[in-house]
Amino acid sequence: MDKKHEDVGGVAQIDKTSVFQEARVFNQSPVSPRKCRVILTKLALLLFTGESWGRQEATTLFFGISKLFQNKDASLRQMVYLVIKELASSADDVIMVTSSIMKDTSVGSDVVYRPNAIRALCRVIDASTVQAIERLVKTCIVDKNPSVASAALVSSYHLLPVAKDVVRRWQSEAAEAASGSKSGGFLGGFGGGSHNSLQASTNYMTQYHAIGLLYQMRSGDRMSLVKMVQQYSAAGVVKSPAATVLLVRLAAKLAEEDPNLRKPMMQLLDGWLRHKSEMVNFEAAKAITDMRDVTDAELVQAVHVLQLFLTSPRAVTKFASLRILSQMASFKPDAVRSCNQDIESLITNSNRSIATFAITTLLKTGNESSVDRLMKQITGFMAEITDEFKVTIVEAVRTLALKFKAKQSGFLAFLSGILRDEGGYEFKRAVVEAIMDLIRFVPEAKEDALATLCEFIEDCEFTKLAVRILFVLGREGPSTPHPTKYIRYIYNRVVLENAIVRAAATSALAKFGVGQKDPEIKKSVHVLLTRCLDDVDDEVRDRAALNLRLMDQDDDEMAIKFIRNDSMFSLPVLEHQLAMYVSSDSRDVFETAFDITKIPTVSREQADAADLTKKTEGATPTLKAPSATKAPAKGGADAAASAASNAQKYAVELQKIPELAAHGTVLKSSEVVELTESETEYVVTAIKHIFKNHVVLQYDIKNTLPDTVLLDVEMVVTAEDEGDVQLEEEFIIPAPKLPTNEPGTVYVSFKRLETESQFISASFTNVLKFTSKEIDPSTGEPEDGDGYPDEYQVEDLYLTGADYVVPAYAGSFDNVWEQANGEKATETLQLENVKSISDATEQVTKTLSLQPLEGSDVALSTSTHTLKLYGKTITGGKVAAMVRMAYSARTGVTMKIDVRSEEEGVAALMVASVA
Repeated sequence: MDKKHEDVGGVAQIDKTSVFQEARVFNQSPVSPRKCRVILTKLALLLFTGESWGRQEATTLFFGISKLFQNKDASLRQMVYLVIKELASSADDVIMVTSSIMKDTSVGSDVVYRPNAIRALCRVIDASTVQAIERLVKTCIVDKNPSVASAALVSSYHLLPVAKDVVRRWQSEAAEAASGSKSGGFLGGFGGGSHNSLQASTNYMTQYHAIGLLYQMRSGDRMSLVKMVQQYSAAGVVKSPAATVLLVRLAAKLAEEDPNLRKPMMQLLDGWLRHKSEMVNFEAAKAITDMRDVTDAELVQAVHVLQLFLTSPRAVTKFASLRILSQMASFKPDAVRSCNQDIESLITNSNRSIATFAITTLLKTGNESSVDRLMKQITGFMAEITDEFKVTIVEAVRTLALKFKAKQSGFLAFLSGILRDEGGYEFKRAVVEAIMDLIRFVPEAKEDALATLCEFIEDCEFTKLAVRILFVLGREGPSTPHPTKYIRYIYNRVVLENAIVRAAATSALAKFGVGQKDPEIKKSVHVLLTRCLDDVDDEVRDRAALNLRLMDQDDDEMAIKFIRNDSMFSLPVLEHQLAMYVSSDSRDVFETAFDITKIPTVSREQADAADLTKKTEGATPTLKAPSATKAPAKGGADAAASAASNAQKYAVELQKIPELAAHGTVLKSSEVVELTESETEYVVTAIKHIFKNHVVLQYDIKNTLPDTVLLDVEMVVTAEDEGDVQLEEEFIIPAPKLPTNEPGTVYVSFKRLETESQFISASFTNVLKFTSKEIDPSTGEPEDGDGYPDEYQVEDLYLTGADYVVPAYAGSFDNVWEQANGEKATETLQLENVKSISDATEQVTKTLSLQPLEGSDVALSTSTHTLKLYGKTITGGKVAAMVRMAYSARTGVTMKIDVRSEEEGVAALMVASVA
């Protein structure tokens, strides 16, 4: 290549038109291999950087390049195949080059030509001519040269979407490639002692490609996949670590999808923990820790293997092990706690990524007794790391502070200290958000945390942070015992800051004056806002004028609602409805304005409850790995928090049905309840919607029978109330037609009769009734005739106390426990099948649909625990529950549950929902 082609700037300025003109040399005779390689390299660069070619240009280039097959230069031939593969999709009549490519695929061809020719051949072939190369590809799959076999296997991947039935006939050859080992180097002819290790590692890559292809061929047959995993998991069958990693992922996927396969697949994963390859060990450990509802017993071996890797001399091994342990510590801290001694030794590691993960993992697994010691270690460590690592540490400290609220003074002192240090916006933002969480969720820390933020905005260089802090001061300051001390800090921003901060400070000031009962404070705020009327910025003056007008109103209630309104629209529902509105194709939609009143609102308590749940479940460090196929299972607390938002999700759908819209607003929607197994011919799930005077049962039904359609589908529901008849069926909204694998919905509405309490329990027996008709394969339409009526019994559905409550947040459990003293109920239960305190905590939280308070959703002891739960009924009454648990290996978990409620009938129903 000439010197001019080695210039990086020249390569970056390659012009498409000039390259097209230069490509004329392909037609010259004799051909210059060197010059052609340079032009082909330019073409490849243009193609790989996204340059598009018109079909005529691409076709001209394609057939020009095809003339280069006459030259025997090996390097030129490789470039020809590389560019032909890329141009094949945009050129016409590419199949005409097949004969030239076929010559290089024959057994006697150069070993360098054959793999390239096979890959190019499968790109230029189409569905109608796949059978013509079937014999060739099958022969290449079982070829003794691994590079040829791998090329054929990978090409089969690309042919599978084009000719699925043909490719599936190659299963026996793919299975042979997966089982047998090839001899010789990956590109035969490159032997020699210096390449022995390369040959050993690449020799078995064919197995990886073959097993991947077999999975694609059998992806629709679960039992076939199970047999494949079991066959190739035998010792010595698969020698490629990459192929074994693929088997690990398949085993984990099967265990997730089918509970009946969980035990045998978990045994295989446990065996792979002892594999000689580290990558297989890590993949198996990660699969086990990511498994849904994984138990402590199942984690023991995985944790042990990861603990051994912590002492490895290789930094990457220690890092990978710590990353998995850190993620696991977010939801299974007890299982990781046994590694704490080894993890502590890594805090002083010279690799700051390892040291950061060590600290965050220890913070997640720490208990109250170890907090002070950890905080001392972190304080000395913070000065030595970059902002990126500091943010990771702060996120972990914030999570710990919300779990151990008794140590709030130590956490706040740490956060206040690092807030004074030098740092960028992201670091400061993380610290400020951590302090704001202490204000929201730890009442004892509120005043000190507000004082810290006041001090920070005196010298804050970030406008965004100053605005956020002023908003928090305006929201929290008026409710403190001494609100006047915050007014001074806020007004200083009006005097000293830029227009954006001054406008935010004006709004914050107004919140101290509107609805203020102390006339002196109200007068002072009035004076300060009046001064703001002389500001040079329009926004500041407008806000001051508006707030002064509200303060002068006689109707304080209206002003308070405008200034201090804590409720907000459900943002996911609002976003969805706005997107639906602006993307509508109908002109009629835009004739009426967007109706904001149909968007459900969320109270501040509900938003805080959901937010606290996310934060206390543990923040994964910023330096996390790409997520696996599945995240850890949603815990009970998360399920409880999401229950409050389910009504918002379904409200829009129900409002579209006139009969159900007449019931009013949905007060609570339950989680999805499965009434059949997922593999039955009719898959049925149910959702319970609670209205003020009605209960609506939503049945989502899927017909999985092939060549069958269900007509007039309805659910015959019989309510069996406890005691007197309390529910009366009003109507059924059937599903008119259910084709194969297309879901449909049936609604059954019940009216709640006049009773002493509106909180009632009931069980519903459910029978699916429908008319079944077969599909005519030739027309795809139902056959003539009336069909035949049929029915299908599904599981019973239960209406319990948990269906009437939503989780809510409270700063102090003791306060709400004393306030919710209207009715009390107590029950002692024996949970023999529950394997640990942590599992019992998760199950009870999910069953009661209440919010865990004071970090009680994390069991710090394996023998005893007290779970504190709080929520509100659909009518606003407070409900608090205290669950005391004790565990022994012989009797399982013994649990005493105490429930208190403001409203009559709720406490007993809540206890009954657990019993």
